[in-house]
Amino acid sequence: MTDPMTDQPAGPADQPAPYRSPLLELPGAVNGDGVDAGVAWHYGHPVEEQRRLESGGGWADLSHRDVVRLAGPDRLQLLHAMTTQHLEAHPAGVWTQALILSPHGHVEHEFAGVDDGETFLAHTEPGSGAGLIAFLTGMRFLLRVEIDAVDDLVVVARADGDTFVRRTDLSNLPAELGPPSGTWAYEALRIAAGRPRLGLDTDHRTIPNEVGWIGTAVHMDKGCYRGQETVARVHTLGRPPRRLVLLHLDGSADRLPALGSPLLLDGRAVGRVGSTARHFELGPVGLGLVKRSVPADAELLADEVAASQEVLVDPDVGLHVRPRL
Repeated sequence: MTDPMTDQPAGPADQPAPYRSPLLELPGAVNGDGVDAGVAWHYGHPVEEQRRLESGGGWADLSHRDVVRLAGPDRLQLLHAMTTQHLEAHPAGVWTQALILSPHGHVEHEFAGVDDGETFLAHTEPGSGAGLIAFLTGMRFLLRVEIDAVDDLVVVARADGDTFVRRTDLSNLPAELGPPSGTWAYEALRIAAGRPRLGLDTDHRTIPNEVGWIGTAVHMDKGCYRGQETVARVHTLGRPPRRLVLLHLDGSADRLPALGSPLLLDGRAVGRVGSTARHFELGPVGLGLVKRSVPADAELLADEVAASQEVLVDPDVGLHVRPRL
């Protein structure tokens, strides 16, 4: 196939160049891969980078994530109606997390954001911004909201939370904040904290109850939203179909399980492997999604690597569960 304007073969040169952070020019920087390509996996000292980030003195470049802006007087009304979070009177300057669900309660979008009194800025997974914009735009009807992608702002993660900075200022941050940490460090600490990531630790069937998003990304006292019936029913009756676990992986293995690998119990698939990383203290760890019926003390096999479980979501979680006095 040829380009009719140039009579030259059409191919990769016609596609936008993949994103590449300017911080990849720092000494020792190694580019990430997969969904985190374009920012540094590490800068040559992954253990030191993890320690620095955990201690509160570090920061991580997440400039590959999509940034979305909602402006207009009805922006919070739209977000309140369409998401799982209570945002109708959300205070300015306070970060929040929200989900958009399918009519059956499956998670379709996840984002974190903050409102400044005039504009709501959100960041979401790389490549997911366009879908989020399309959905919200299709649901605004007569509401006074403008929704668009933002190219001049990027996300930086610090111990005290995320922040937006100007893209043109990104190269100056090492001089202002000190040496950055790579996504290896950021992901290892995220996994150890039991915080799932959409598309990595979830699949198309995931409901919020299974992965610990009740209370953080789902407000249980707000009004109706798409998918609420499923969330409320499972929350009331308990026993979500699956549960998120922290996997402690066999440290003698020379590799980490591949993303999406089945989790096996006695040769039978009982779940899937999500994110994995080598933690500077815990060793190799990962997140997994397993069937509720899997015994919490059962040792699993993850892509030929032995894995023990640490409970993150109680298999019987729900309002029906009452503490023993």
